[in-house]
Amino acid sequence: MALEIKDSNYAELAAEDKLLVIDFWAEWCGPCRMMSPVVEKLAEEFAGKANIGKCNVDEENDVPVKFAVRNIPTIVFVKNGELVDKQVGACSEGDLRKKVEAHL
Repeated sequence: MALEIKDSNYAELAAEDKLLVIDFWAEWCGPCRMMSPVVEKLAEEFAGKANIGKCNVDEENDVPVKFAVRNIPTIVFVKNGELVDKQVGACSEGDLRKKVEAHL
């Protein structure tokens, strides 16, 4: 199951020695709902290797601002606390898996 990324737990997750993948989404966003099962599947597939979660932009402020999220869905890849990649807009499961694997 994908983690729930909040302003309150972001720093702790970013400090871990794992790739952190954050899907920025909102309930009203159609493409976000389309990406949700993909993110959930990859969270299970990469459990123990990467922290993969979702951040609701309607409920959290600091984390979306930190990554200058202007469009959703946006998926960011964070390693050692630093942004290493960013996917704006929906993408295929295969493409997202490749990006996760590339940063492990």
